[in-house]
Amino acid sequence: MPLKIGFIGSSAASSPHHDSFRALIPKDISFTFVQETGVKTSLYDARGKVDAVIAQAKELIRENGWDGIIISGAPKEALNPGMWQRAVEQIKNPLALALRSSVAALKAFDSKKTLLMTPVDDELKKLYRDYLAEFDIDSVYPAQTLRAHTDAQKLTSSDVEALTRESLAKFSDVDAIYFQGALLDPLPVLQKLEAELGLPIVASNPAMLWVILSKLRKNYQIPGYGKLLSEWPQLPSGPF
Repeated sequence: MPLKIGFIGSSAASSPHHDSFRALIPKDISFTFVQETGVKTSLYDARGKVDAVIAQAKELIRENGWDGIIISGAPKEALNPGMWQRAVEQIKNPLALALRSSVAALKAFDSKKTLLMTPVDDELKKLYRDYLAEFDIDSVYPAQTLRAHTDAQKLTSSDVEALTRESLAKFSDVDAIYFQGALLDPLPVLQKLEAELGLPIVASNPAMLWVILSKLRKNYQIPGYGKLLSEWPQLPSGPF
């Protein structure tokens, strides 16, 4: 029987950016995308919604027999301090969250200072920065350019590549690049950027996949999406 993994996210299962993620999921894994209940337009609506998403996760695990679960959405973690502790206390199956998994990946690369690429506003960026700082990872990020985070869907892969290069030129003293926010969809150019820029690149969806499969004692070498998936380092020690 294949391992069953569930993914709860704010976007509909049919959202285009999920297609990039589906392409890298190992074929021997049963993977199901489910939209979080009660999703609103504003990212800030995630504040105070931890109990609801945990309840949904537990119910879906019972209904579907999932072996592990991914709960995406960095704003939920940033806006609800203590979400990780509450989730692991109540969800007994292996679990991966966006910010926590990305921190684990950055730690695996021994990153001390990362360039944060994300479509969210400056207030959330500061919360992400504070979250990373709790794990002794400094972060810098470019000035806000998008009117709304959803405008990231209008960017092409070439746009994402150009924005990354421009940002790195301004913050050249970093030792890694971190994409948070699947709407940017960096996966199609991740391998190219990593090879040409000479830095490890972490994106939240691959990081969550690496974490959940590692917790389920799986080890893969998935080419084409950067060192994290092709080299598959061990999970670092810590609450990940």
